[in-house]
Amino acid sequence: MVERGGYSWGVATTSGTHEFVALGHAGSEHYAGLETFPNPGVTRVEMTSDELTAMCPVTGQPDLYRATIDYQPGALCLESKSLKLYLMSFRNEGVFGEALAVRIRDDVATALELEPASVRVTLVQKPRGGITITATA
Repeated sequence: MVERGGYSWGVATTSGTHEFVALGHAGSEHYAGLETFPNPGVTRVEMTSDELTAMCPVTGQPDLYRATIDYQPGALCLESKSLKLYLMSFRNEGVFGEALAVRIRDDVATALELEPASVRVTLVQKPRGGITITATA
């Protein structure tokens, strides 16, 4: 654990370390999964990114999304750089937005040790073919 501002900061990562892996490092080679830190006392967190891209599983064309993740934290909060790198990992994956919203919700809930009902993910697909799609899980 690392002491910062009176709090002990650690993470739950796939590598099993207790220090942030991605934070403070350029690029994505330090990505180790969704990282968390102890909740300092907030009751709601909303994180939004317009840098989510996935591939249409039928046409292979890129689908661009604005993602909003809204959760009621328990003991843990989500570290933002690890979330950015996580969202970037879908760049070459063929998946429909509706399924992607559910997957992100479930992965975030798992990282935060929450029930999926405590996490809300909304993906707004940027118009392609004149249609905007919004999926919420």
